[in-house]
Amino acid sequence: MKKIAFIGASGNGISPLEQIMIKKGYQVYGSDHSFDIGIDQSNRRALESVGLNIIPQDGSGITADMECLVASAAIDENNPDIKAARARHIPIKRRSDLLQEIFSQYAHGIAVGGTAGKTTTTAMIGYILDRLGLKPCMINGGMLRNYQDQPGLPNYIYNESDICVIEADESDGSICKYFPYIGIVNNISHDHTSMEKLVEYFSTFASHVQHALIVNYDCPLTKKLKSSKKTFSFSLKDSQADIFAYNIKAVDHGINYSIDGRSFRLNLLGKFNVANVLAAISACMMLGIDKFDAAKALEGFSGIKRRLEAMGTTNGISVFNDFAHNPSKIEASLSAVKDYPGRVIAYYQPHTPFSAVNTGDEVAEAVARVLSPEDIIIMQEIYELTPQDVGISSANIINKIKENGHSQAFFIPGREETRKFILANARPGDRIVIMGAHDNSLPDFSAQLVREL
Repeated sequence: MKKIAFIGASGNGISPLEQIMIKKGYQVYGSDHSFDIGIDQSNRRALESVGLNIIPQDGSGITADMECLVASAAIDENNPDIKAARARHIPIKRRSDLLQEIFSQYAHGIAVGGTAGKTTTTAMIGYILDRLGLKPCMINGGMLRNYQDQPGLPNYIYNESDICVIEADESDGSICKYFPYIGIVNNISHDHTSMEKLVEYFSTFASHVQHALIVNYDCPLTKKLKSSKKTFSFSLKDSQADIFAYNIKAVDHGINYSIDGRSFRLNLLGKFNVANVLAAISACMMLGIDKFDAAKALEGFSGIKRRLEAMGTTNGISVFNDFAHNPSKIEASLSAVKDYPGRVIAYYQPHTPFSAVNTGDEVAEAVARVLSPEDIIIMQEIYELTPQDVGISSANIINKIKENGHSQAFFIPGREETRKFILANARPGDRIVIMGAHDNSLPDFSAQLVREL
């Protein structure tokens, strides 16, 4: 049996690949610093239950008989497992390269790109195809609530048919590695790097499409993307697009919408999720699936964990947990909860100093634009801030929010102080939204608030 090892076993990008390689018959090993220090234990148990062999991240588990060591772009040469692999002449493969290898084995590959919505859209396509009996493979960065009772982590569907759906990441430029049968670009907005570089990445991706490019007609930058193959557009604003949704209305625990004279319900919040629906339906249409069958299937879709996930309601106060971490995602999530009556208490923790500096001004503008005067925004200190990051702070973004006209903005450095502030200020009818990336404790913090309100 071939052996393969992974660094960052618990990560959203690595864990679906580990599980798929186990399905393919490999003996799979994985290390994660979180496991070594005793956190992310639920993920550890889930992965062990499907056959992952956990090794310490100290190089000791990397043996000479391993075919390769797989690592994400975030892992550097100083990692003990990387050093051990180099010393033993074991090839080191990037996560995106293994994903590309698996993806290229399927005749009808669907790659979903965009700076927002790609995780949900990927999940929607995989769910539709699975419900309609087409036996897809799906590799995702988020946990599908519909599959949370299956063994392991619910961020993949594995079949060996001719269809594979993946989330194509632009953050490190790896989106340029894929040559999909169908390519989707949901949107292009500021995140990770410069706008010029992002446009370059997505333009290259569009040129690689083999059959059909699907673009959001409501985003000026995606509307400009060119492909020598078929281009298919979707829109919430322009009826001239190839598929158009209208009569969009927020309802209890979901949203209603219409396409071509028929009405459907989605059990997710937010108008932006209807755009994700149209992208998913468009991809299915390019495979010859009836659009109404696809839309009907999606009525059973229950979403992705940490994507505006409803954590619970206590004493009339609802709590949501969301992965939003760039200006467009934060604006979309806050806009979604603003579709309903009542005050919003928003919490946002920037994940890296680079993110805070790179998009902080835009985050401030988005927050001030969406929130009403009575709404509250709280920011905790940057999650990965180090002593070397002099002059960088969430407090700078809070000051910018105030400069943009929203006075109910508070910088509270620590989690415990934040918890006390929220509990002291929340009142019946409020909706609390906890936003941020990288920090795996945020869902537990959200659940804690539900218990204590």
